[in-house]
Amino acid sequence: MTTDTAQQQSRGRAWFTLLTGEAGTTALGSVLSAEGRLGDETAQFIAVVPDPEGKFPRVHAGEVGLEEGWTLAAEVRKVIAADVGRDVKRPIVAVVDVPSQAYGYREELVGIHQSLAASADAYASARLAGHPVVAFIVGKAISGAFLAHGLQANRLVALDDDAVQVQVMGKESAARITRRTLAELDEAAKSVPATAYDVRSFATLGALHELLPGDTDLEQARAVLVETVADARGGPRDLSTRLTSPEARRARAASAEVRRRLAETWEE
Repeated sequence: MTTDTAQQQSRGRAWFTLLTGEAGTTALGSVLSAEGRLGDETAQFIAVVPDPEGKFPRVHAGEVGLEEGWTLAAEVRKVIAADVGRDVKRPIVAVVDVPSQAYGYREELVGIHQSLAASADAYASARLAGHPVVAFIVGKAISGAFLAHGLQANRLVALDDDAVQVQVMGKESAARITRRTLAELDEAAKSVPATAYDVRSFATLGALHELLPGDTDLEQARAVLVETVADARGGPRDLSTRLTSPEARRARAASAEVRRRLAETWEE
C-alpha cells in the first residue's frame, strides 16, 4: 500500500473527522487535535494519521515516531493546563489507528523511547488529574504506538471489525521472531488469546470497556462515548478495572495473583 493510499484509507482520520466535524491539525500533519461535542460537553479528540509529507519516512503510513510522540504529549498537556482549577475536567478521546511505532535508525539514535514515554506520561497525567480519557480503537493498535497513544486511557472502546487489531507486535514481525508461519500464529491464537490479533480475542482478556458492532454509526458511537466518559468519571483513576472485570477474572487470574503476591511482599 502506498502512503497516499494509506492516507485515503485511514480509519483514524475518517472517525476523527466524523467526531469533530473538521480536520483540525496541530503544527504536525500526522497528529490531528480538535474539540468536538460529546453530549452536553466539549471533548478533545486526538488522532495519529498517515502523512506522506512527514519529515521522517518511517511514519508515512501512520506510525508513531519522534515528532508524533512529542506532539501528542504537548496536545494532551495543553488540555491539562487549560482545565487546572476546574471541578469538571474535559474528556480526552484518543482515536486509535496506529500500525506501530516508527522503526528506524534515526528514531532510535535520537531517542524515540523518550518521545513515546512523554506521550504515555501525558495521557496518564491527564487521567490522574481527573480527565476522563477514552481510547476509541477504530483500526490497528499495535506495539509501542498503542502504548503511546491509547493504552493509558481510563477506558478502552473498540469496533468489532476485522480491520481492528490489538497486539504488542505486528504479525509479520512476530512470525519472524518466533520462526513460525502466519498460519501457525493464527492456529496458536485459538488456544492462547493473548497471542491473537483480532479484537474479539483481545476482549476476552478483560481490558475493553465495550466492543461495538462493526457497523456502528456516528450517533451510536457518540452515545457510547458519552456513557463511557460518565463511567470513567465515576470510577477509579487508576487502571485496576482491567484486572477486575468478569473477563479479566477468568482470563487473567494468574496476573491478578502475581500482583497480589507482589503487593504483599512489598508491604512486608
